Amino acid sequence: MILHYWRPALEILILWFVIYHVLLFFVGTRAIHVLRGLIIIILIFFLAQKLNLEVVGWLFGKMFAISVIALLIIFSPEIRQGLARLGQRHLFSLPLREEEMDFVLKEIVSAAEILSREKIGAIIAIEKNDPLKSYIENGVKIDGLVSADLLQAIFAPKGLLHDGAVIIQQGRLMAAGCLFPLTQNQDINRMFGTRHRAALGLSEETDALIVIVSEERQDISLVYRGKLYKDLSRENIFSSMKEILKKNE
Repeated sequence: MILHYWRPALEILILWFVIYHVLLFFVGTRAIHVLRGLIIIILIFFLAQKLNLEVVGWLFGKMFAISVIALLIIFSPEIRQGLARLGQRHLFSLPLREEEMDFVLKEIVSAAEILSREKIGAIIAIEKNDPLKSYIENGVKIDGLVSADLLQAIFAPKGLLHDGAVIIQQGRLMAAGCLFPLTQNQDINRMFGTRHRAALGLSEETDALIVIVSEERQDISLVYRGKLYKDLSRENIFSSMKEILKKNE
């Protein structure tokens, strides 16, 4: 009797896991809109099967097959990025305690404000679920406590690590001078420079939260999942960062 109920429960769990991670492939990409269209086609197809609408069922069955092939061809870059995120995702990780997170974020915000006032550019990536190990390896390993003073020293204009990015992992400053891939999005405003393009590029491949300090405009922006958040006050920066990092995605 127990086995009779155990198998359906296991099947539901497996299906939920598969569907959830398939959706993760497309989150934050153009392909998510096509995926929604495919779901509508599937629903209409099954409805037609139930109502014995042979012509409609045949038509939408053919449309579904063509749509799947088109999805694989047209959106192959997005699918590749999604597969990379799935392969890199941490299945088990211990989140920071809230007071530890608050301390780290306050130090980052404090450093960002000082750097913006002094017209010094910076880019700081905070690892969430998708590991940034490969990007840490292309930088200079530090593995130190996060502090506003350390961040200011790293991004000092004449410093060797000024032009690269800093990566925060599990509440520690793991590396500096890291290089990120530039976004391929051609719609990005020309007013944004290399730092913003690098931040957007990383956010398209991972779920990292990136803080950018612009030396030209002296403002602070956040980038997450391919979206740029700008014109934020000190309070908004802190609360937005905390909200994003606490999201269970």
